[in-house]
Amino acid sequence: MSRNVCVSCLDPRLSRRGFLKGCAMAAAALGLSDSMVPRMVEAASSPARPPVVWLHFQECTGCTESLLRASHPDIGRLILDLISLDYHETVMAAAGKQAEEVLHETVSKHAGKFICVVEGGIPTKDGGVYCKIAGRTALEILKEVAPQSAAVIAIGTCATFGGIQAAYPNPTGAVGVRDLVHDRPVVNISGCPPNPISFLGTVLHYLTFNRFPELDGLGRPLFAYGRRNHDQCERRAHFDEGRYVEQFGDSGHLKGYCLYKVGCKGPGTFANCPAVRFNDVDVWPVSAGHGCVGCTEPGFWDTMTPFYERLPGVRIPGDEGIITKAEDVGLKVLGVAAAAVGIHAAVGAGKRLVAGKKQEKADQKE
Repeated sequence: MSRNVCVSCLDPRLSRRGFLKGCAMAAAALGLSDSMVPRMVEAASSPARPPVVWLHFQECTGCTESLLRASHPDIGRLILDLISLDYHETVMAAAGKQAEEVLHETVSKHAGKFICVVEGGIPTKDGGVYCKIAGRTALEILKEVAPQSAAVIAIGTCATFGGIQAAYPNPTGAVGVRDLVHDRPVVNISGCPPNPISFLGTVLHYLTFNRFPELDGLGRPLFAYGRRNHDQCERRAHFDEGRYVEQFGDSGHLKGYCLYKVGCKGPGTFANCPAVRFNDVDVWPVSAGHGCVGCTEPGFWDTMTPFYERLPGVRIPGDEGIITKAEDVGLKVLGVAAAAVGIHAAVGAGKRLVAGKKQEKADQKE
């Protein structure tokens, strides 16, 4: 571990059992077979840890806080064991002039070899004067550091897409890292905050295979952002059957029905929230009774609001109210060919219709 990181953040050390469990969890999240776990453990155990420069710009430090509080296994400590965190304003022991000296020393000494992690949006309006560190703008710092790195990881929706700072009318001209860095690989780990497993899996994949995992069109790892929350949600069956919460606190809400009608943005949000829980919490907002707000998506403060109104363009079964017969849902949804989410619902309903017809014929034969 780098001498610049606060020792109190690392003690007690991560147990061997926790280390192995963390690697196994990351391998599972990446969709790798069990046979790849030993290779991943070997890469993670290597004493040659890549230097990391972690930059903070327009953000609340929530991504770092979430990462450091991840546990069982202690993912925060695991990540700190995987990398040499040479510069990180939140956890490093140095401050002020000493901290800036560490930044310049690391960038110079490890040019072309270190990973640059960016947390927070970058203001560009008026020369970027709305975010300054040590007398320099975030724009200047990024332009100095990123080109000398081996690769860049943007963590959190602020760093990936500008975040709340970029919401209309975006007075500071905030943007994400990919809008400014074009000569280095940039991986987006979006979310407010993102799941620590998404970050851990990306780092472990890089250490194991010397490259980043496959990305989607927005630069996000497919293993974490390749499926909609809606398609993995434990309330999905209620959506397929046309059972919805009409307003918070009603009988449907108490029964755990689908939250789409009260604003859940799961049908338009790509993430792993329902499948991979984090910070030792066994629930996520939807399972606890609150709709997804789409925080992993670009411009979600504008495109997903109002948060308690339906996401437009989604055709659903049971619009006229609760439908108790699955056959009714299936017949209605199967007729909606153009509805993307409706098609998902139709598949489930269609299968039930076919199975019902087969059973009916079997009963007649008997």
